[in-house]
This record gives sequence, C-alpha cells and structure tokens, in this order.
Amino acid sequence: MWYAIMAEDTPNSLEKRLATRPEHLSRLQDLQNAGRLLLAGPFPSIDSTDPGPAGFSGSLIVAEFASLEEATTWANQDPFVTAGVYHQVTVKPFRKTLP
Repeated sequence: MWYAIMAEDTPNSLEKRLATRPEHLSRLQDLQNAGRLLLAGPFPSIDSTDPGPAGFSGSLIVAEFASLEEATTWANQDPFVTAGVYHQVTVKPFRKTLP
C-alpha cells in the first residue's frame, strides 16, 4: 500500500538539511530503484522553486510499504530525523486515485 510521509522542519534547518541531503536522497533512490516511490520533494518556505536562504518548511514522500508500521519505522530512520532537520513526522495510508 502507498503511504504519505509528511514531515515538518525545525526552524532554521537549512544548514542541517543541506549537510544531510546526500544520505536522505540515497534512501529515496533505493525506494525508486525498487519501484516503490511515487513522489518525493520539499516544501519551499516561500513561494519559489528555489527559496534560497529561506529554506524549506518540510517534505512530502509517497512510497509503497507492506504496512503502516514498516512505513513509520522507515520514516523515523531518515537521516533528516536523526540530524534534527525534521521535528515532526506523520505517516498516513494513501490511496492513489489519479492519474
């Protein structure tokens, strides 16, 4: 089943986010290589695709896991969690309808 992983950044997280990004992207690439990643990306803090020093307010990942427990465990082991980029992570079942 698909699961939406919605994460909120801590204030002033940009420096930590940039330092930890390669490890974070590596885990996402593993999901993509396995055909289990629907989409992933950050929420810019301002209305711009490149927010510069304003940074990001969080992220959204939609990926396939065997259970809510597995998705939650995976999300809580993300390098952005362990590095303190995210202060809150919510995982919910997601049903893809379109396209």
